[in-house]
Amino acid sequence: MSSPPGSDALIEARSLTKRFDQLMAVDSVDFDVRRGEAFGFLGPNGAGKTSTMRMIGCTSPLTAGSLRVIGMDPVTQSSEIKARIGVVPQMDNLDIELTVRENLEMYARYFDVPRDIAGPRIDELIEFVQLTEKAKSKVEPLSGGMKRRLTIARALVNEPELLLLDEPTTGLDPQARHLVWDRLYRLKQRGVTLVITTHYMDEAEQLCDRLVVMDNAKIVTEGSPRDLIARHSTREVLELRLSDDERGRLKEWVDGISDRVEWLPDRVLLYTSSGDEALATIHERGIETETALVRRASLEDVFLTITGRSLVE
Repeated sequence: MSSPPGSDALIEARSLTKRFDQLMAVDSVDFDVRRGEAFGFLGPNGAGKTSTMRMIGCTSPLTAGSLRVIGMDPVTQSSEIKARIGVVPQMDNLDIELTVRENLEMYARYFDVPRDIAGPRIDELIEFVQLTEKAKSKVEPLSGGMKRRLTIARALVNEPELLLLDEPTTGLDPQARHLVWDRLYRLKQRGVTLVITTHYMDEAEQLCDRLVVMDNAKIVTEGSPRDLIARHSTREVLELRLSDDERGRLKEWVDGISDRVEWLPDRVLLYTSSGDEALATIHERGIETETALVRRASLEDVFLTITGRSLVE
């Protein structure tokens, strides 16, 4: 997966490989991240997403292949790269004994940001992540969503060109997730390049211009969310829950009802251009459903089509 001629790739990986003893964490992957885009790594836990991010962030050496980040080599120029990127790790690692503002001040000193510049910048960041009323509060009693937003603010103290976010909304409630999504969208509007790992397909669809789907340490497909769904799935999906007897009857009648069928332990997925028409046909054949849902196809369906298993297990 290489950028077209003349494109401005901020990250270039070729045959990038990471091995831990006998464990192959990242198996010879190729990808480019273009300046100003939101790029995603989508896949289940253990797919290789975090290992890839750690190599990009210069916290884990690559085993083989090549990697360029902002035009530099992580092997020989890790300090220079770290000065120009921001990192939001999978788990918040804030200093819970300090206040919101003190956490940002400490990071500003780490990056040698002059005090006269750090003060206004921190004020702006606290407002940006909507923590103004909590600026003097200790971190420990903050909600999970507030801590996540503070971690994002901290990663922006050095005004990075590239922001790496590893599972940015894991564990957050829906309202907190949407607020984080909004802040990330605003960062992208400002020209910050985002690289995001997630196993939430709705998050990838909301945030990513392009993404790769990883499974078992490899990239299995890449493209924009819309292109991937169009390429690997039908327009609609009919989700059915049935009794064991009715599942057996459906197997006898399912041919011709849909383009493809996935038999999951708790439900049956029928891939079709019209879920309503498929459901009407099933009812005409006397098959009784406990529940039936017609929805548009998602990245979850893309992953299921390619790998034969659910994205979140």
